[in-house]
Amino acid sequence: MKSLQVEINIEADLPFRNHADYCIGTGRMGLALRQEYLTQLKLVQQEIGFSYIRGHGLFCDDMAIYQTYKAEDGQERVEYNFTYLDRVMDSYQELGIKPFLELGFMPEKMASGNQTVFYWKGNVTPPKEYERWTALVQAVLYHLMERYGTEEVITWPIEVWNEPNLSIFWKDADMEEYFQLFAVTFNAVKSMDRRFRVGGPAICGVQDELWIRRFLEFCEKEEIALDFVTRHHYTIDVPSSEGHYSYVDLRNPEDSLVELERTREIVDSVERFRGLELHITEFNTSYRPDSPVHDTNQNAAYLAYLLSRMGECHASYSYWTFGDVFEEQGVPFTPFHGGFGLVAYGGIPKPTFWTFRFFKELRGRCIYKSEEALIIKREDGTYCGIVWNLNRGEDRESINLDFSFPWQNEREYFVLTMTVDEAVCNPLKLWHDMGEPYSLTKTQLSILQEASRPLVASDRKSAVCNTAEVNLKIGQNSVVFFELSAIQSKSDRGYDYDKVMKAKVIK
Repeated sequence: MKSLQVEINIEADLPFRNHADYCIGTGRMGLALRQEYLTQLKLVQQEIGFSYIRGHGLFCDDMAIYQTYKAEDGQERVEYNFTYLDRVMDSYQELGIKPFLELGFMPEKMASGNQTVFYWKGNVTPPKEYERWTALVQAVLYHLMERYGTEEVITWPIEVWNEPNLSIFWKDADMEEYFQLFAVTFNAVKSMDRRFRVGGPAICGVQDELWIRRFLEFCEKEEIALDFVTRHHYTIDVPSSEGHYSYVDLRNPEDSLVELERTREIVDSVERFRGLELHITEFNTSYRPDSPVHDTNQNAAYLAYLLSRMGECHASYSYWTFGDVFEEQGVPFTPFHGGFGLVAYGGIPKPTFWTFRFFKELRGRCIYKSEEALIIKREDGTYCGIVWNLNRGEDRESINLDFSFPWQNEREYFVLTMTVDEAVCNPLKLWHDMGEPYSLTKTQLSILQEASRPLVASDRKSAVCNTAEVNLKIGQNSVVFFELSAIQSKSDRGYDYDKVMKAKVIK
């Protein structure tokens, strides 16, 4: 067992930029037409409240935007259908979230080939005619500006395509063809309104350094005034597969962060783009939507470590995804199937959901930061923090953490804790103990929902020698939020808590 005793310097001002709630990922946009999707997103917005949402499939055929017909003169004409687009965007507006627009994939009737990706067959080939692609992009933006107002829509960032450095997402991973797509799209968007913010190349970790360098060289050569750079990030190597599932080992989180820091260095090495915003528009542990690690407390603790550091180099980092209504590899068989989401089917928050919920509370000045903890002093003088205990294969069951805060007087103080660990907030284990049912009964679902919430505990203490203590015992793969504040008692006349607790049962 590891024990740490830390005296907190409340005057410290340590680097910590918290962008955990800036953007969240989603499956393809057409899924937003489903009730379960919207129910999960509503839960996420009520508890966490992300500013932006990013997903695939804006131009895919299930959104039905791009249409063609044969006119009376026998010529093919283009028309646009915004029925589903309006429904999706209206839902986002109602839930207080803006789209981070990813432009893709290719409408089948516009595509130059028939290569597709995923169960839902997103076309990943270039357009037959770039003029039609330009017209589509501009028509969609014009409609959105007309419906929601120009001043609103120009605040929606625009990303061109998804992971073109992988041949499954962009035919032949053709770099030069992607650069042409980017340049054409960039100019099409900027001609609508120069205030639109456009970025790319939305690559993942395959030849990432080469792609970032070449992309920046291209933009510099073509005098493209890039607004931001985007990439993706996952923290596993090749998984092993068995049945419907993939099993993974997680990289050392420090090594994972070094990869991202390298991208920041490459961007800053080009004088024209030095300091340009870098957005991680997808990140998670596994890049597979069938990895049970996503459902675990280990995932929650691992993400706590990443979130404590990712803001140092990045303007945002979008967790992929908010919910398990997601069908890249088909419809899942069970409620816990290793999906990317923060929320499982049935509206069951996973442990990682609470990691993001806790980080939402970290607003203020960072006064302590380590591999296990992050503590903030708020403007109102209260303190809050997150501690975690990531099991890295070491023989370590728990950590004792004792924090000492300078306290101006002997006044009482209040300590609130919210604990997510393998014993008190572990719906995956409960589902396993139930027998791993494919289809949940109403009773089973209700029990799982109840068991998916943190354990809330509290303490009321008096400061000793001008010191307030917070004592925490953190189990393996735990994430604990705590809050420390002064007490201003306002007891009702005649109420005595001690007398309440001393009441006896007469024999």
